[in-house]
Amino acid sequence: MATQQTRSLARFMMAPSVVLLLVWMIVPLAFTLWFSFQQYNPLNPMRDGFVGFSNYALFYSNPAFLQSILNTLTIVVSVLLITVIGGILLALLLDQPMWGQGIVRILVISPFFVMPPVAALVWKNMIMHPQYGV
Repeated sequence: MATQQTRSLARFMMAPSVVLLLVWMIVPLAFTLWFSFQQYNPLNPMRDGFVGFSNYALFYSNPAFLQSILNTLTIVVSVLLITVIGGILLALLLDQPMWGQGIVRILVISPFFVMPPVAALVWKNMIMHPQYGV
């Protein structure tokens, strides 16, 4: 069992990373909230000013806003259901003893080893290609 001194030392050693993580999350959130109350155009940064809640009123008065929220919720719920159910089924399948189990597990986990730039190039050139892509 840990003593009070070791627990205090552990908290002291974790504090810088926790503070850094909080700053890493809070600063972009603060900028997002600040820009949501501004009339800001990245193409014309000189034309700005505080507009208050009029940006929010503009969104809520637009009939496409509610439809976009419903579309987003539909996609989120669908992806969550497919991911959770598919993940559980795949885990149950891979847990069963079978011939070549180690190779199958390596093939299943191998996409996590692909570097992000390679995955981005595959996405760009194969999936999002204007002529041959999906």
